[in-house]
Amino acid sequence: MSDQPDHVVRSFDNELKRLRAMITEMGGMVETQVSLATQAILQRDAAAAARAVEDDVKVDALERDIEQFVIRLLALRQPMAADLRHIVAALKMTGDLERIGDYAANVAKRSIVLAQYPMGYSFSGLAHMLQLVQAQLKAIIDAIGNNDTEQAIAVWKSDARIDDVYNTVFRELITYMMEDPRNITSCAHLLFIAKNLERIGDHATNIAETIHYAVTGQVLTDARPKSDNSAYAVVRPPE
Repeated sequence: MSDQPDHVVRSFDNELKRLRAMITEMGGMVETQVSLATQAILQRDAAAAARAVEDDVKVDALERDIEQFVIRLLALRQPMAADLRHIVAALKMTGDLERIGDYAANVAKRSIVLAQYPMGYSFSGLAHMLQLVQAQLKAIIDAIGNNDTEQAIAVWKSDARIDDVYNTVFRELITYMMEDPRNITSCAHLLFIAKNLERIGDHATNIAETIHYAVTGQVLTDARPKSDNSAYAVVRPPE
């Protein structure tokens, strides 16, 4: 854009700032969804669950607005180099944020079903997982707003902790189901909730990788830190 008049360059810069603000707004919306879903599970709050589900429509609408804005920028500005990376990255990040919103809405829906069952076991593992996911999501949204690659990498590295807690929750829930078949329905919903939370962590990690590439032009070449071995977990039957 260096060969363009100053007022054109300033206008384009303002449009890029607006794009980042729109993505940050979308991030704030999905962060609220996850918070409401957390409240719905831990406090059996049907109203919070309903709000989390309703907000998903707003998230989807904002995603469409961002897509249209990006298409317009690409058509009219024909950006190159770093500007092009940031604009294309915006599309990828909004896709991940939209999926996070979907997972939060699904968690909220399952919390409504769960409220119909007595809970005769601890929620401590799931509560810990919810806490980690909320912290990770807040950090990645801050990283989006500040183009902060260091914070993005910290989020990228933190995903293994969520996987570790997920594996623990997975084993605990399977054990509850084996000990008493009456727990199967409620524990099955909790398994889906835990998996949705683990997937939220994966999408936050995707965003971290996208931020790093948009800012530096370099792809994170190290293997993504993962420890999801739940599919191969061996659970001993109760004695």
